Amino acid sequence: QVQVVESGGGLVQPGGSLRLSCSASGSIFSIYGMNWYRQAPGKQREAVAIISSGGATYYVDSVKGRFTISRDNAKNMVYLQMNSLKPEDTAVYYCNVLVGSRSYWGQGTQVTVSS
Repeated sequence: QVQVVESGGGLVQPGGSLRLSCSASGSIFSIYGMNWYRQAPGKQREAVAIISSGGATYYVDSVKGRFTISRDNAKNMVYLQMNSLKPEDTAVYYCNVLVGSRSYWGQGTQVTVSS
């Protein structure tokens, strides 16, 4: 069993920054992908940023140049640095970890961008 826990969400004004953290623990032999998704009210969950075990990254177009994903393989952690936040970034952000053929999700952390 793998446990995934996110932290770092909150309320921020437009133009502000937040850093999300995600830790994975439990029966982990090797983690392939560590990803951030988000789901806004009334919308489908979407992939925001993805990072492979080798460090290759993917960003959805709407966050390119503003968000940065990084990971610490030794600690089984992944981070999402979010800068220049916009109201449309408001959502519940979920961490997703791929271990072998299985996918694990955290409980989500709320990010609200509002003045």
